[in-house]
Amino acid sequence: MLPPYSAGGQGKSHGPGLIFKRETLDSRQRGASRRVDTIPGRRENESESGDTVNKRAGAAPTIIDVARHAGVSIKTVSRVMNKEPTVHADTRARVQEAVAALNYRPQLSARSLAGAKSFLIGLLYYDPSAAFVAGVQQGATLGCREAGRHLVVESLRKDDGHMHAQIESMLAALRPDGMILTPPLCDDPEILDVLRANRTPCVLISPGTEAHGMAAVRIDDALAAEELTNLLISLGHKDIAFIEGNQSASQRRRLGYERALKAHRIAVDPDLVKPGNFQFEAGVAAAQALFARAKPPTAIFAANDDMALGALTAAQRLGIEVPHDVAIVGFDDSRAATLVWPELTTVRQPLAEMAMAAVEMLLTGAARPGEAAPVRVLPHEVVVRGSTAAPVKGRA
Repeated sequence: MLPPYSAGGQGKSHGPGLIFKRETLDSRQRGASRRVDTIPGRRENESESGDTVNKRAGAAPTIIDVARHAGVSIKTVSRVMNKEPTVHADTRARVQEAVAALNYRPQLSARSLAGAKSFLIGLLYYDPSAAFVAGVQQGATLGCREAGRHLVVESLRKDDGHMHAQIESMLAALRPDGMILTPPLCDDPEILDVLRANRTPCVLISPGTEAHGMAAVRIDDALAAEELTNLLISLGHKDIAFIEGNQSASQRRRLGYERALKAHRIAVDPDLVKPGNFQFEAGVAAAQALFARAKPPTAIFAANDDMALGALTAAQRLGIEVPHDVAIVGFDDSRAATLVWPELTTVRQPLAEMAMAAVEMLLTGAARPGEAAPVRVLPHEVVVRGSTAAPVKGRA
């Protein structure tokens, strides 16, 4: 889907453009037919220089109007609109002032026809966690908007058997300047092969491995999980359960969880590790199984916030107090983490910033096929809230 954009002026558009109109003047008055470029706000029969012209009121401004207003060439206006770095700062400022004064919006289709760029960035996702997708989409939209691009968001299903055809069709129809892929699509060899074959620049968000040979943005999931587990241990917890997800990020988070236990000489109990799929219901089911044990854990680490919220719900249904009877932590710092009581202790994963970094890498050419594939690691933060506390005496 394309996000709605108001084009300014009299109509709506999905981007910038060249709008020309031709009017035939009364031959007894002018003796010829000529093209007139109009500027909104000017009186009906007045040109930029004050000369009288005949035009329709309300026509959208054109790139010629901007050039005249700024006193530069049309090519210079185009270079400023395309954010080319070679324009002098003073000239750029004059053009930007003219664009603002005239409320000029280039037409996306005209820009696409003028060169090889489509001015579109694609975002592919298939993720059961709506919070993760929302964070990525927010950052990607903002990054594209600031760069004069538009974001096309496509949802793919790994189980429909037509992913290859879906992607081929999208690439042929849209010719995006680059693609951003989220888990688990960023680790799917079929999808990556299609993008390589089309030589489409790509940035992967939180891939399971750097062996794909594509640009990537991620956090250090293992380190973040280790720090979160260390927090629980520092509070006095030893029986710490872990609810897994079904994507590569969960494997790295489990690695950090186990690394922290081993560093404190706490045995890793495989019976305290429960399967999940990053969805709320999986957190409920896993927590219920853990609470049914003869010796329930004093703390639960869920691999994402959705499952942590499921564990919190299971505890409340059973009359188990959080954090008095059990501490619960998640991962992502989604909006929902602060909409429950007690609020959730979690790891803040800067999803919007990761997506903005992905857009930047695409626009700067860092993700071009054949180039060395950079990997950008962004900082995380452990956010302590009300769902964690020391275990009650006798249970540590």
